[in-house]
Amino acid sequence: MTSPGGPRIEPDHLVVAARCLEEGVAWCEATLGVLPTAGGRHPAMATHNRVLALGSSRFPRTYLEIIAIDPQAPPVRARWFDLDLPAVRAAIAVAPRLVHWVARCDDLEAAVAALRAAGHEPGPAFAAERMTAHGLLRWRIAVRDDGHRLAGGALPLLIEWAGAHPCDTLADSGVSLERLEIAGDAADLAAWLGASRGPLGAPPLAVSLATPRGRVALSALG
Repeated sequence: MTSPGGPRIEPDHLVVAARCLEEGVAWCEATLGVLPTAGGRHPAMATHNRVLALGSSRFPRTYLEIIAIDPQAPPVRARWFDLDLPAVRAAIAVAPRLVHWVARCDDLEAAVAALRAAGHEPGPAFAAERMTAHGLLRWRIAVRDDGHRLAGGALPLLIEWAGAHPCDTLADSGVSLERLEIAGDAADLAAWLGASRGPLGAPPLAVSLATPRGRVALSALG
């Protein structure tokens, strides 16, 4: 596999899934030493979230999304990040887990086409939004109809923001993303995606965070 050319792509946010947001917030405080801020709801996906800035010199506009199924929202399609899979639900019932990441681009259609040319199907692009305390956030994102993650979470969802970005209003959290690695069948695309290539046999997605509790390593549920 060769890395495609085309639009610029860079890491946007990490996704930690929890059985419920309360458990996600408790995990964040216990593991990272900080509390996430209020997020919003995703009506199209029947999920809701909390968020936390992760900006660093290498990844200046990144954040953490703690996501959970919204019990007040009936599903209208398969949820993203494999949240409907029994194996994922069983895993996050034990403890919140890193499950995926999202990469932003300035030309979503071209980025989707590049992934398809590399042998991966990211799914169709659609418009989404969520209301925050600072106003409405709008974006377009590519999600498979079945909600499945690509390459076990190694290959990101692709997003194109329309106007404001969450990091515009997120305060410095004291947590920063220092390294993001992808491995397996996706490793050849690491440089194009703004990630590092993980070693042979590594988890599909692994990250290193600098936190008030010291360095924290997380690996994705494959």
